[in-house]
Amino acid sequence: MSAAAVTRPARRLARGLPVAVLIGLLAFAIFGPLFNMAVWAVAERWYFPHAMPSQYGFSFWARVFAPRGAALASLGTSLAVALATVLVCLAMAVPAGYALARLKLPARTLVMLAFLAPQAFPNLPVYVNVARIFYTLGLDGTFAGVVLVHATHGLMYAVWIASAAFAAIDRELEEAARSIGASPFRAFATITLPLAAPGLAASAIFVFLESLDEFTGTFFVGVPEITTLPLLLYSAASGGNYQIASITALVLLVPSIAFMLVVERFLKADVLSRVGR
Repeated sequence: MSAAAVTRPARRLARGLPVAVLIGLLAFAIFGPLFNMAVWAVAERWYFPHAMPSQYGFSFWARVFAPRGAALASLGTSLAVALATVLVCLAMAVPAGYALARLKLPARTLVMLAFLAPQAFPNLPVYVNVARIFYTLGLDGTFAGVVLVHATHGLMYAVWIASAAFAAIDRELEEAARSIGASPFRAFATITLPLAAPGLAASAIFVFLESLDEFTGTFFVGVPEITTLPLLLYSAASGGNYQIASITALVLLVPSIAFMLVVERFLKADVLSRVGR
């Protein structure tokens, strides 16, 4: 065997080794915290310097989901707030998205960018001022106040995706319905809206997940009357109860993964290509 034939695999290995190391580090950064969280969720006793728990069990799961525990009540509050936020955002995003997609509006780009404003600034100073305003309006510590705070962030996803969903629909379909006597509203309700439904469903899922995981706004506006799962997670983690915190985090993680798999089926390439246009 020649020297060239021997050195060729070595060169391939040398070129592929940095890529393999980079992929390994990336996988560790992503899955390492998830593995640690999963282990903490079933750990009964885990003391330094042991690398793994000395005892496993599910007693903390029973405490979290006990009928009188705070987790079930917080989960119900989180779901109720998230569903209400979805309804509020869709009620504004459907007409706004249709107008941005179909009408020649002046300063359309500025309008689209305006919905990004809540994401463009640090959350902490924004929510401090929002809490002060809500206090003067009597909305602090109320369900409606928390929903409004969540909707300020959810509107960006709802409007941008709704606008892309309506823009992906051929205008000639509406024009054909209008040409045979359908009113503008009937053409919208029977032609455009059903075709845009998958994109609207995807936007609703994004808003739901954004609301479900929202912590800062709920902390400044809702505490102590409104307690959601992220607040319960924060309380458990800050108190050193890592088992309760890990279980709560897993409860929040499961719907996020499930809904993102659903979104992948709803958001097609023609809709994604028009997001932000």
